[in-house]
Amino acid sequence: MINNIRFYFFTDNLNEVIIKNIHKFKNIAIIYKNSNPEKINNNKILGIKNFCKKNKIPLLIKDNYILAKKYNVDGLFISSLNKKMYNFQSFKKSFFIIGSAHNMLEYHIKIRQKCKSVMFSPIFYNKKYSYNKILGVIRFNLISKQWKTNICALGGVNLKNLSKIKMTAARSVAFVSLINETAIKKPVYYF
Repeated sequence: MINNIRFYFFTDNLNEVIIKNIHKFKNIAIIYKNSNPEKINNNKILGIKNFCKKNKIPLLIKDNYILAKKYNVDGLFISSLNKKMYNFQSFKKSFFIIGSAHNMLEYHIKIRQKCKSVMFSPIFYNKKYSYNKILGVIRFNLISKQWKTNICALGGVNLKNLSKIKMTAARSVAFVSLINETAIKKPVYYF
């Protein structure tokens, strides 16, 4: 059984269902993904930051280092589409960087971007990818076993397939829709 696994939740908003379900995860971090990059909603970011600070939950910002620095959050998430190299030397030492990759080339870019953990996706089916793009547990393990960094499973994670993550080398799990599932009855400490 995997203990102390980290859960990453992507959102641009908090509501009652999400807040209720967040408290059912022992080791969770929130990644703020701005749904409209041209228009930054400072009130939303501050609301999420205050919630995270009050509940001792790490907060990361997706693909916007300037915003992460402005709001003094805990880290930065670098998406697979973002190939920009950053200079993180001028930021606090506890700042952590994670990224996402879909293949070996993107993985090597994330390593050059100084990502401490790489989200590898899509492990399970979701509407964003066709069935032939889905990795599944076996391909996920075959590809990621060569990687020398912490691996995070991303893509299509829900309550039905969450336990399959135990069969992978993943040390963390990332999701968008799992937190919205109203079927979460008990705390998710590990699976």
